[in-house]
Amino acid sequence: MKPDVLVAYPLRPRQMAMLEEAYSVHRLDLLTGDARDALLVEVGPKCTAMVVNGHVTIDDTFLAKLPALKLAACSSAGYDQMDVGAMTRRGITLTNTSDVLLDDVADMALLLMLAARRRLVAGDRYVRSGDWGRLGMMPLTTSTAGKKAGIVGLGRIGLAIARRCEAVGLTIGYYGRSQKAGIDYSYFDDPVKLAEWADILLVATPGGPETEGLISAAVLDALGPSGSLVNISRGTVVDEPALIRALQEGRIASAGLDVYLNEPNPDPAFASLDNVVLYPHHASGTEETRDRMARLVIDNLAAFFAGRPLLTPVN
Repeated sequence: MKPDVLVAYPLRPRQMAMLEEAYSVHRLDLLTGDARDALLVEVGPKCTAMVVNGHVTIDDTFLAKLPALKLAACSSAGYDQMDVGAMTRRGITLTNTSDVLLDDVADMALLLMLAARRRLVAGDRYVRSGDWGRLGMMPLTTSTAGKKAGIVGLGRIGLAIARRCEAVGLTIGYYGRSQKAGIDYSYFDDPVKLAEWADILLVATPGGPETEGLISAAVLDALGPSGSLVNISRGTVVDEPALIRALQEGRIASAGLDVYLNEPNPDPAFASLDNVVLYPHHASGTEETRDRMARLVIDNLAAFFAGRPLLTPVN
């Protein structure tokens, strides 16, 4: 008989077909309300693995309905809505897909940084509207080469961002819980100190309670009126009302955002701001990367059921 796998969030179509061929798949993602609860009562006691992503909330209440669960294979890098401590206490391993998405996410950080500082969206609008012909050359922007980039969170994605920033002539500094061995970039033990030093602050730290509001009003004030903020991590990491005020009042120059507190309906104040570039939490959103992410979920499931070491365990 095929092993039972609960799907709380779907994979890409090709990988879903692979999943359904290899396992008895139970589609929790397609259900709501009483039907969802009924499925958990029916299959929860026999599902030893499930497929999730960072949008799925996993807590003690949910886990209590899955007494046989041993693996949660997550098709995203982030897992801040999951109680990893509760999973560990119950002997459940979480896997994620950080390694396969880091290049596209780092590319998006660079894109948002350059677009915000060089006012790409405003320039596009300037041409389309005919203002270029009517009003002449648009106002000058600010150069990026020769400036200082502060990276908040120098994990695998943060390092990929750092390499790209170096390639366009930026000097790198970083903040993290501890200094990284073998890394020559300047280390700061406080995000305010990093922001004071930096011209551009790029946020690449994990989400969750430990980093909630880490980019505070004090950090934004330290970044200053010529500084730029880029966030490709999680909306919770930034004090969003403070960021909106800073952008409205010119206390920072610009921002490039891929993530927000309220998704998919961000604060409407962002839409009225000319000094922020907005992207719909889509930094890893390429065909190639999403296929690799889904395939890594399949490979972690295969390793689990074959009794082999998992490829990307988190806990």
